[in-house]
Amino acid sequence: MNIIEVYRRFPTQDDCIDHLEKVRWHGTPVCPYCQSEKTTPMPKERRHHCNNCNTTFSVTVNTIFHHTHLPLQKWFLAISLIINAKKGIASRQLARDLEVNKNTAWYLGMRVRKAMTEADQRQLLQGLVEMDETYIGGKPRKGSKDDQNGEPRKRGRGTKKVPVVGMAERGGKVKCQVVQSRNLKAVSLSAICKQHVDTVNATLITDEFLGYIKISTFMKHETVDHRVWYVDGDRHTNTLENFWALLKRGIIGQYHQVSVKHLHKYIDEFCYRHNHRKHADLFGLIISRGLGV
Repeated sequence: MNIIEVYRRFPTQDDCIDHLEKVRWHGTPVCPYCQSEKTTPMPKERRHHCNNCNTTFSVTVNTIFHHTHLPLQKWFLAISLIINAKKGIASRQLARDLEVNKNTAWYLGMRVRKAMTEADQRQLLQGLVEMDETYIGGKPRKGSKDDQNGEPRKRGRGTKKVPVVGMAERGGKVKCQVVQSRNLKAVSLSAICKQHVDTVNATLITDEFLGYIKISTFMKHETVDHRVWYVDGDRHTNTLENFWALLKRGIIGQYHQVSVKHLHKYIDEFCYRHNHRKHADLFGLIISRGLGV
């Protein structure tokens, strides 16, 4: 759904509330505090009164819209802008588009990303699964040196940037995990693989990094030597390489700088867009997730 359709379908605050109530309650309001269905509508306030716990509530309670002072139409516009921006949208750009200040736009974006999180998706990857790692934190300038020892800054696995491990099901979903401890040894990589990949019904494809050496002891494992070739039949990691390219272009070109504290939220945003790229109603899916449905 684009912003034109948002304006057409939800021109007023009441239209937005009606849509949220329909998605969350399907015509039968439920108290979010005691889960009782014994409620009385309060039409003028667009709230409901619970006859069981004697509390009033609205449809936004305990959702990503909770305690908001912004019109819900702006929330819907923000969701539309974020899901349609393939490389993400910066909070300052979002602030200009919605006519809000940058802090409000940042808060909006983070709330929407909360609904886009993939952390609770426990389905294991199957079939041909690619596994690779990348490093987030900007590209070192040519000739720049380390502040501590004065040596040239390293790239790749020798860098001090934050490592991110990704797994991609061929033609399916992508899962990523930020490794804040910078521990990319065989034990930790094997544990990450077991957490996200079906070791019985999957074949893992990686490069020849020694950190993947133990994976062959508990599942089928094939490697591709990037010093010789990048594709050998079905053996390649190009799916993940394409995903890394899009992720880095988004962080460098749109967000410019992302803190380690919130990095996983931005990565989840890119994973969500990739995993649900074929979904017929991505806007509706985020609304449902944001309401906890």
